[in-house]
Amino acid sequence: MKTNKKVLALKYRPQVFDELVGQNIIVEAIKKSISLNKIPNAFLFTGIRGVGKTTIARILAKSLNCLDKKKNNCLNNTCDNCNQISESRHIDVLEMDAASKTGVDDVRDLIEFSRYGPTSSKYKIFIIDEVHMLSKQAFNALLKTLEEPPEYLKFIFATTEVNKIPITVLSRCQRFDLIRINFDELLNFLKKVVSAEKKNLNEEILKLIVRISEGSVRDSLSLLDRILLSIEEDGGKLDLKSAQEIFGYFDKSYVLDIIYEILNGNEEKVLELYKNIYNQGIEPKLFINNFLEILYCIKNYKNINDLNSSLDFSDTDKKRIENLANKVDNKTLLLFWEFSVNIIGEINLVSNQHLAVEMFLIRLMYLNKENLEEITPNKNLNDENNIQKSQLIDKAYKDKLDKDNNDNKTVNQIKFSSQEQEKIEIDDQKLLDKTNINSFSDLILICTSKKEIKLKFELENNVNLISFKNKNIEISFNENLDKNFIKNLTSKLLDWTGERWIITLSKKIGSITKKELEINNKKNDLKVLKNSNEYKKAITLFPDLEVINVENLKDENNE
Repeated sequence: MKTNKKVLALKYRPQVFDELVGQNIIVEAIKKSISLNKIPNAFLFTGIRGVGKTTIARILAKSLNCLDKKKNNCLNNTCDNCNQISESRHIDVLEMDAASKTGVDDVRDLIEFSRYGPTSSKYKIFIIDEVHMLSKQAFNALLKTLEEPPEYLKFIFATTEVNKIPITVLSRCQRFDLIRINFDELLNFLKKVVSAEKKNLNEEILKLIVRISEGSVRDSLSLLDRILLSIEEDGGKLDLKSAQEIFGYFDKSYVLDIIYEILNGNEEKVLELYKNIYNQGIEPKLFINNFLEILYCIKNYKNINDLNSSLDFSDTDKKRIENLANKVDNKTLLLFWEFSVNIIGEINLVSNQHLAVEMFLIRLMYLNKENLEEITPNKNLNDENNIQKSQLIDKAYKDKLDKDNNDNKTVNQIKFSSQEQEKIEIDDQKLLDKTNINSFSDLILICTSKKEIKLKFELENNVNLISFKNKNIEISFNENLDKNFIKNLTSKLLDWTGERWIITLSKKIGSITKKELEINNKKNDLKVLKNSNEYKKAITLFPDLEVINVENLKDENNE
């Protein structure tokens, strides 16, 4: 486990199965297959970055070729084979990076090399990292050898994107899914590393590193490396706040503060809190993702009544979350969630994304500023108050949607928020340039004028009209209709007319398509022409005469 490497991720890279962190089940399964001599032709290790895919592949290669047959686990007294494999210089263990060698020629060279038996060990082993990067032709070239390799040949694959590997390859491998390392195991591992490095580091900083690394051992060691380097430069201890600044990380309690102030309708305080987060250099999407995580915890606290230890919450924060969970109804939380998910897509449309986040927070406040009761830690809300509060939310949301239209009709339920948001945007624009569409022919003409050629093609070739009236189009269609046709047509009609149209799909047999109608008309015109005296005279003079374009003939006659 200890080598002369300066980088922690390499210095503390496991060299034997017993040193692997958090993959006990997989390790036991592999050890069992080796002890019973039931070794598959190919192993496939998949999982997120930094959980030990390549490491476990090398350890497996060492176990298969270890000279000490009793233990297969060189730790203190390493054999020559294990030393050479650890240093990537063993002649019978070839490690290839598929990210840089993706072609079929590389695989053919590999297959050609596999024809020769091992020179100094029991197995010839090919370790292919990021195997999903191989081309389709390379995978095909590998199939036969992979299914029936020589007895001395073993394949070990590692990948982060197993879904990109053809099923024909997957079926020939024994697959092992490496899990994320859980919070406690990774924390204990980092404590051992800090102790081995003879450093004094606050446990809260180690917990922060574990949270940021998201179950990746390599990421956690890289972050720890950065912290230890900072300690050496400063020549002293590092506090949690300084560590958060180094990682560009902020305490989720700030988001809790913002949610409290939103529910209290305190606009100035909300913007002030967000600007403090902004000044720390936090990216808008990171803030929104943390905002969503807090909403999730509040919503599900009643059900799970427990917060995972990996979440960044102090005991005080947990009490505040519990308080919010007991006092904020589900409808409010779901509305907040919907607006938060929508803003992730909207902020990409604005050059200054932080302004978009500020406006997003103000929009959330609109639901609460004048209509919701103030949330306080010691206030108990009974069922009647909850019902009243839910009604106030309904009213606040309905007033926002009907603000510009002065519509006094009763709204019975809150509609899907993304649809209503589209309606708000349309109302605000006043739809100055409305287009009247009164028939199916008008619809095709407007598609032509708006240069919507694909939509026009679908209408003319794949749509059978049943009825067209009162912003309601009923159609049937053939199997060639584009799957996004309804969505595209509805969106364009909304843009062109400023009103919502209903497109109904029916099993009725509608009228023939415009293209079919044109074909039938040409056939009829041709039939009429062939029955005419002019055609009979012409065919007498020219027996090989063939009419190919009736319209042009008509045009010439008209001239």
